[in-house]
Amino acid sequence: MAFNTPQIIDTARQVLEIAATIAFALSGVIKAAHKKLDVVGVCVVAFIAAFGGGTLRDLLLDQRPFFWVRHENFVWVVMLVSLLAVGFMRQRHFAVTERAMLWPDMLGLGLFAAVGVDMAAEQGMSPLMCVMMGVITGVFGGVLRDVLCGEIPQAFRDHQPYAVCAFIGGWVDILLRNSPVPEMAPMLACVFVTAGLRAIALWRQWRLPSWRVE
Repeated sequence: MAFNTPQIIDTARQVLEIAATIAFALSGVIKAAHKKLDVVGVCVVAFIAAFGGGTLRDLLLDQRPFFWVRHENFVWVVMLVSLLAVGFMRQRHFAVTERAMLWPDMLGLGLFAAVGVDMAAEQGMSPLMCVMMGVITGVFGGVLRDVLCGEIPQAFRDHQPYAVCAFIGGWVDILLRNSPVPEMAPMLACVFVTAGLRAIALWRQWRLPSWRVE
């Protein structure tokens, strides 16, 4: 059986993007529930978290229509995830805490970073721009989510590596693209390095330098 490599890569990218969309939608649901928003507010915050980074990426890469318009199923997935998650949390009396949001947020960061790097590389962007597109795709949805909920974005205020993790993961992706490895290896490495670094940073309580205010 002959395999169409570009088609395989495109399918893999869509799988990663769906997984990232679900992960960030869950982070948005948890954030909105923590703020005690109604079901409409929960859905809106979930949409912003899931689609914000990819929409900005598509704007910068001049991709039309946006990825969630091209793949309408993404919208249905976010709506379904939002409603099911709200129902589950209410029924199970789930403890809606900031910490509960960290894990889907961490996974979404890695997945979206990999997709952003891959899409920019496909368009022939320079290595630095590919990495920056990965960072934007992975980080911006969470930033918009927090702003919409009336907070300074967690990526800017908790002093733990976040965008830095996506930046490092993006460079791992780029380096592997110039190495004799399987086609899927760069994207998968970006996911694992980005999410793994974020998990270690949370576990070890790593801190970025901050301002010293007297």
